[in-house]
Amino acid sequence: MAAARELTGLRNPAVIAAFGGWNDAGEAASGVIDHLADRYEAELVFAIDPEEFYDFQVNRPVVKMLDGRRVLEWPSTEVLVARLPERDLVLIGGPEPNFAWQVYASRLLSMLRSIRPDLVILLGAMLTDAPHTRPVPISGTASTAGLAEELGLEVSTYEGPTGIVGVLAHDCERADLPVVSLWASVPHYVADPPNPKATLALLARVEDVLNVPLDAGDLAEAATAWTTQVNELVAEDPDVAGYITALEERRDEATPDPNGDAIAAEFERYLRRRDQRRG
Repeated sequence: MAAARELTGLRNPAVIAAFGGWNDAGEAASGVIDHLADRYEAELVFAIDPEEFYDFQVNRPVVKMLDGRRVLEWPSTEVLVARLPERDLVLIGGPEPNFAWQVYASRLLSMLRSIRPDLVILLGAMLTDAPHTRPVPISGTASTAGLAEELGLEVSTYEGPTGIVGVLAHDCERADLPVVSLWASVPHYVADPPNPKATLALLARVEDVLNVPLDAGDLAEAATAWTTQVNELVAEDPDVAGYITALEERRDEATPDPNGDAIAAEFERYLRRRDQRRG
């Protein structure tokens, strides 16, 4: 891994990380990293040497044509910097490693300590029984009670198997780095990537947490097209349509109507983002 000195001089840096594989249903989480890297023309700072961490029979290298030449791309974790008007974002993305997780996490943690970010945001997506016709549920946790209260999140009480996102969150907490985890619920019956609706929902939640406007580009249009396509597929199978209707009823019964405080808070976030975009 290249020296972290290349990450000096960042402006109020925040870190956003997502990893493909188990943590990334519908590629919704990694889609946020890809989207931000594209919209803000993020600069690649370094990549972790994949030889030590990846099983190439699981995460195979890919042959591509580039400017008329065949090139070989190896799976790796990349670190990029996106420069926003308000601050710099350090983007971390790549497949979940297959080997040496503790070494892998320690190398990322060493880099995080060197840049001293204001916040580390870890993204994930899981397959659930959430219906595709409703807003994408986003669950969020924070590393401390104070941070959770400030951002309207919970302190995690999860126990059970975890992925590299959970490992990195644990290590950040032990290093006293403020960390937030955001997870999107992706419908299990339409798991094939991409899922732009879930990516858009995660991006909006990241925007709230960072309190800075983020360019959504054409994600809203892609999310609408995705929903329309799924609706068309569902209409061809009455059994699936009936199942989704049952999920919708269960979701609507379990979701309380927003109270006045929640509506006011959401409106304040909307006004804040609008004013920042105008500025």
